[in-house]
Amino acid sequence: MAIKHYKPVSNGQRGMTTLVNEELTSTKPTKSLLKTIKKTGGRNNTGKTTVRHIGGGEKRKYRIIDFKRDKIGITGRVASIEYDPNRSANIALINYLDGEKRYIIAPKDLKVGSIIESGEKADIQIGNALPLQSIPIGTSVHCIELKPGKGAEICRSAGSSAQILGREGKYVILRLQSGETRKILGSCKATIGIVGNEDYGLINLGKAGRKRHLGIRPTTRGSAMNPNDHPHGGGEGKSPIGRPRPLTPWGKPALGLKTRKPKKASSRLIMSRRKSK
Repeated sequence: MAIKHYKPVSNGQRGMTTLVNEELTSTKPTKSLLKTIKKTGGRNNTGKTTVRHIGGGEKRKYRIIDFKRDKIGITGRVASIEYDPNRSANIALINYLDGEKRYIIAPKDLKVGSIIESGEKADIQIGNALPLQSIPIGTSVHCIELKPGKGAEICRSAGSSAQILGREGKYVILRLQSGETRKILGSCKATIGIVGNEDYGLINLGKAGRKRHLGIRPTTRGSAMNPNDHPHGGGEGKSPIGRPRPLTPWGKPALGLKTRKPKKASSRLIMSRRKSK
């Protein structure tokens, strides 16, 4: 995978980069695994904007991903690696021996024709899904469940993974990419390997139009508003915000405010917090 740089023959191409995704083998998704996405524009059922900066964007369909990996003991063959407009990672189409087709998150170095499997007795190879208690210490994993049978919830984006550090009773200790070390039940499934498309975070969109294609509308600075619209607004000329710290449009601290509930049940499973910036 490489990053393509453009000769700036126009203002929009100055600094713009795209991914040359050589690992993609198909551009046509499987119809039976597609679902229609309804656009909301960030509005609720009464028409009020509840999430700002959402609107427009290219029309796309959702690819149904198998996050549960519950085809125990049935081997599947990787038919193609495809682009997914709904996530940063690529996806892989799996043809199982019983005739069923499913999409999974495509790990790095998974090739077309590879055989994958799910279950306790599966081999330790890229793309196979096993309970955490069956995976050797030091292995990198992704698509990790937090509750047995619920489906993968963490380490699903491009380039992400976690490392198994050890075991403690019925729990397995993992170090996440944020630096957080936490315990997860050993009966939870995880997939071997690192999520592919790891250069996704290095892309420079280069122009506002590409941001609009993603469905993201412009953001107005609070300091450019009137004082009745934003706490940062008002003043003559280019004024400072006039507050000890930046605030949201609703007057709440915008930086450094801890939003995690102090008595959240899963806090006892976190052994060390993530690295502070």
